[in-house]
Amino acid sequence: MKVKEVVHYIQQLAPFQYAENYDNSSLQLGNLEKDVTGILCSLDCTEQVLDEAIETKSNVVVCHPPVLFKGLKNITGSNYVERTVIKAIKNDVAIIAAHTNLDNVKTGVNRVICDRLELQNPRILSPKSGILEKIVVFCPIDDAGDVKTAMFDAGAGSIGEYDCCSFNTVGKGTFRAGENTNPHVGNKNELHTEEEIKVEVI
Repeated sequence: MKVKEVVHYIQQLAPFQYAENYDNSSLQLGNLEKDVTGILCSLDCTEQVLDEAIETKSNVVVCHPPVLFKGLKNITGSNYVERTVIKAIKNDVAIIAAHTNLDNVKTGVNRVICDRLELQNPRILSPKSGILEKIVVFCPIDDAGDVKTAMFDAGAGSIGEYDCCSFNTVGKGTFRAGENTNPHVGNKNELHTEEEIKVEVI
């Protein structure tokens, strides 16, 4: 497993775009292509947490609030943030923060608190806006059902209490497959026209 796979996994659980504007949830330090030797989870990322990560040969720390909320003008070791950054870099330890994105996601920190308090009918008090993305794909008509099923199974097409939502437009797609291709339809080096469906999902 590489660091980028850990980041991707967290992104699936609690997308970083759910973070508040003031927050800095993300990969804070580290190389995405580095192999993971171990993962240490902590609330805060402090010097002591890094000492434990080094001792346990864990080269990834996943914490809640970020150690870097804003840019550093100097890294002199004059405070715990700078000392933590220096120690992480010297020991090649990646730091990933999952903060307000984990607070804001429907199944995240606040949901766990609600469940432990046995609250009834919890709801999001201040929903995030402007974070939906539209995915558009084109596929042969005969394959549209399989493509949509795969997208829905991955979580696309959910709007409020509705799921499997999509908008579909039939049209004609054209392409010419190159010599080094293996086209699903059509032949190499020939212009091909295919009845296709444009599938749009949120």
